[in-house]
Amino acid sequence: MNPFILAESSWKTIKDANIELAILPWGATEAHNLHLPYSTDNIETDRITREAARKAFERGAEIIVLPIIPFGVNTGQLDIPVNININPSTQFAILKDITDVLNRHGIHKFLIVNGHGGNDFKQMIRELGFNFPEMFIATCNWYQAVDQSRFFEEAGGHADEMETSLMLFLEPALVLPVRNAGKGDAKKFRINALNENWAWSERKWSKVTKDTGVGNPAKATREKGEKYFNAVTDSLCELISDLAGTDISDMYV
Repeated sequence: MNPFILAESSWKTIKDANIELAILPWGATEAHNLHLPYSTDNIETDRITREAARKAFERGAEIIVLPIIPFGVNTGQLDIPVNININPSTQFAILKDITDVLNRHGIHKFLIVNGHGGNDFKQMIRELGFNFPEMFIATCNWYQAVDQSRFFEEAGGHADEMETSLMLFLEPALVLPVRNAGKGDAKKFRINALNENWAWSERKWSKVTKDTGVGNPAKATREKGEKYFNAVTDSLCELISDLAGTDISDMYV
């Protein structure tokens, strides 16, 4: 048993534990091109969070990792079979209930580790802060923790070289041969501003990509995935350690 993983802990361990930070991994269940499983975001996010937490725990961080939430916002993919969508309002309700539990038990620091591009917790955290002023709540996207161009040749965004490499390292038995994958070609908006960072609209996924992928996975390797995994978990470990070790009343310099 890992005492920093709630699902593996007993009350004998938890009842006397001093927990400074709770960590919630949040993924999604959705198609990932023709070669990766629907559980890709969950496998990646869960394993990355566990490993980063292990590193932080061994450095003395007083933390607990909660079970992963396996469903995310997929409102742009409603026509893709069995892509499981939960609405942002549902996410907020889940977060509010979890935050209430943590707050009542004196765990006042909360980190959401996100592994799905359709999830966006920032505005929810603003409202949670209004409802629970004692809490310090943060979120991060693990896939932005390090510069992907250090590890991968082809940029993408979904079931691409990065995700395929990572899955070849984490769960190779669930990855079909890359020759079975689509090329991940993706269309852009006709409106230039929507392809830039200052304007945004949701993409209708089946109109953007034929194989549900964005980015060519052809150059993916297990070795790239392992190096990237180690770099991401090192970076996330630093965040977890810093959050666990910093006094809420002294967050600013």
